[in-house]
Amino acid sequence: MRIRIANPGDAAGIAKVHVDAWRTTYNGILPQEFLNRLDYGNRTNLWIENLKTDTIFVAVNTKEEIIGFATGGHKKSQGYNDFQGELYAIYILEEFQGMAIGKKLLNRIVEYLKTLQINSMLVLVLKENPAVQFYHAMGAQKIDSITITIAGEKVQEEVYGWNNLEILHK
Repeated sequence: MRIRIANPGDAAGIAKVHVDAWRTTYNGILPQEFLNRLDYGNRTNLWIENLKTDTIFVAVNTKEEIIGFATGGHKKSQGYNDFQGELYAIYILEEFQGMAIGKKLLNRIVEYLKTLQINSMLVLVLKENPAVQFYHAMGAQKIDSITITIAGEKVQEEVYGWNNLEILHK
């Protein structure tokens, strides 16, 4: 397994991880009919556009298949002015979770943020997402809890942050 910067040809592979990870991670959290409607083609188009503007790192296996990805940059979320950067997304296929791939992807995002002179970062995560434990283990502190609507359902989203990325960059 290795981590590299994504290129435009990776859009379909990123989309597959995105859809498959949502279906496993949010099963029982978000409406099943919403998860069933997630579409590889639509997500591929989304990632084609995202790849034009965002820095995305992919984890690939020995066959060069994308098994995870992460993206981040300047903070996009409103408020939380003590934070300069944001982890926009990090997803890993279920069968590859628990192998330190998330930590490696997160470290690549931190390295990238440091090139932008960004030393703090936040991430928004659904409260029921098992990845909350990952963020705790990586030293994130809970900052806030907000209610959002996904597929017509109100869900709790928690905001976690790192005031100093030095604790992550090792």
